[in-house]
Amino acid sequence: MPTFRTQEGVTLHFEESGEGAPVLLLHGLGSSGSDWEGVAPRLSAHHRLLVPDARGHGRSDKPAGAYGVALFARDIAALCDGLGLSSVHIVGLSMGGMMGFQLAVDRPDLVRSLVVINSGPDMVPRTLRQRFAYLTRLLALRALGPQGLAKIVAKKLFPKPEQESLRRQAVERLGSNAPDVYLRATKGLLGWSVLERLKDVSCPVLVLHSERDYTPQASKQAYVDLLQKARLQVLTDSGHAAPVDQPGQVVEAVEGFLRKVEGPSRDALHTG
Repeated sequence: MPTFRTQEGVTLHFEESGEGAPVLLLHGLGSSGSDWEGVAPRLSAHHRLLVPDARGHGRSDKPAGAYGVALFARDIAALCDGLGLSSVHIVGLSMGGMMGFQLAVDRPDLVRSLVVINSGPDMVPRTLRQRFAYLTRLLALRALGPQGLAKIVAKKLFPKPEQESLRRQAVERLGSNAPDVYLRATKGLLGWSVLERLKDVSCPVLVLHSERDYTPQASKQAYVDLLQKARLQVLTDSGHAAPVDQPGQVVEAVEGFLRKVEGPSRDALHTG
């Protein structure tokens, strides 16, 4: 597994496969590049795929100090710069979608297109219900630890009886986080926002919404309407972790979007 060391001395681990236009897959909170196991093999058929573990996650370094979306995104930008990448398709799940938005506003030169899966441009609680949900998660993490919280989260992610193996996998992976690191990563998301900067995002954007996601379709459509070149697509029979429970639908949506973004140049590349 390749590694990259940032100027701050933080080592990021990433997987790389395939050839063609670069595509970056960014994972969710408390997870790793394993979010994309069901998606990566098919996407790498036509693209150079890079799947990093964010700082504090997976096999990447877990340094002391506060974490946050802007910091995670800055690490990913440094990775791309270090690899000489200048025009990247970014696909982000949940926290990874937030990182994608941050990169789109901070480094428009780097982001060729953006796919956001069950995420949004801010994590600012605006209602009592949202504040309660965020507070409850933090308290549960402090009281139960990653293993206890993972059991709760896994049932929400994969509620069907036939998804028992996915629930066990989620408990194992989320539960393996170091308590302090997971808490700092969680706290680093709260209050983050680039909502006021969405008008400046000029790249094409595809927003994927799962029918059983935590946030309603209307909330995603509201920010899609603020973007210059964006559309929303629904993933049927899917929960928050769409690349895990509906990898086929995710691949089809992403591939269709990338074909439109890349246009004739991709067709010429793969037929000539």
